[in-house]
Amino acid sequence: MLNEEQKQKVSAWIADGAKLADIQNRLAEECGVRLTYMDVRLLVDDLKLTPKDPVVEPPKPAEAPAPVEDASESGPVGEAPAELLPDAPAGSGKVSLTSDTIARPGTVVSGTVTFSDGKTATWYLDQTGRLGVVPAEQGYRPPSADVQEFQLLLDQQLQRMGF
Repeated sequence: MLNEEQKQKVSAWIADGAKLADIQNRLAEECGVRLTYMDVRLLVDDLKLTPKDPVVEPPKPAEAPAPVEDASESGPVGEAPAELLPDAPAGSGKVSLTSDTIARPGTVVSGTVTFSDGKTATWYLDQTGRLGVVPAEQGYRPPSADVQEFQLLLDQQLQRMGF
């Protein structure tokens, strides 16, 4: 298939860190040899060459989630203390969030949210990661500031739970 000179070129390209697709293109351009990707893989294997893997940085370890405090100290289990929300607008803190000890059927995690006007809703994350919020009063829509605060509280809670 390839002569010795072409095989040496392929060896040099591999040594320089070329990927199989690069070798396929260079063989076509420089040597006039058109091969499928699979043929290039087999050629490199026949030549007993191993393409270099690109240098990949190891993932940074995630920070450990903060422990959920006892209900006697911070209100309902899972409620995010206001001091954890530095970006919350002034005068906020009227939204509270709790997590269920045992998730509702069909969910990964669930809980209850109480908005600033005292109305409640249940929230959940399903197995696909979709968030659902079901208000206790049909048709209820919380104020937009409450929705933002709910999202912040939920994000904090999910991080503590390891999600």
